[in-house]
Amino acid sequence: MAVNIGIWVDHEKAFIVRLIDGKAKLQKIESGAESHYHFSGGSRSKSPYGPQLVSSEHKYEERRTHHLKKYYRNIADHCKDMDRLFIFGPGEAKGELYKEIASSKELAGRIESPETVDKMTENQIVAEVKKHFLR
Repeated sequence: MAVNIGIWVDHEKAFIVRLIDGKAKLQKIESGAESHYHFSGGSRSKSPYGPQLVSSEHKYEERRTHHLKKYYRNIADHCKDMDRLFIFGPGEAKGELYKEIASSKELAGRIESPETVDKMTENQIVAEVKKHFLR
């Protein structure tokens, strides 16, 4: 019994489609990661040529990075029993997930290159996975 998995992923959510003997099962995972935080800027010193007080944007970006890494590991844990894995989606998340899963020795040989697609509905995601594995 072959287990093929297709994952549509972005930074907010992932849809995991598990195909077992032609039957699809869909699962949704939310990332819970904060969106990018944009500061309006620092403040000037009262003395001329004095230091500026700069807001620490780095702290928020590090927190977001750790959230996303945990999110990708969670997705990878759902793929332990697969024969082949197809990752697709918009943006950078698909490449980041690909790297995370490829770093695992037990899963690395069964991953296909990620493909770029637009935002999709759940039915479109299931149809895309079925189409990909029936080729």
